[in-house]
Amino acid sequence: MTASSKQQDEDEEEIREHLQDVDDGCGCAEVWEHMSEQRDE
Repeated sequence: MTASSKQQDEDEEEIREHLQDVDDGCGCAEVWEHMSEQRDE
């Protein structure tokens, strides 16, 4: 693995990290609610 691909993997993980607690298959309202709750914290 090159340094740039490792950095890209880390960047992608960071982008997805805030949605890890959202259930698969949920709708946009559930995603919005989850993100709203995290924003308030």
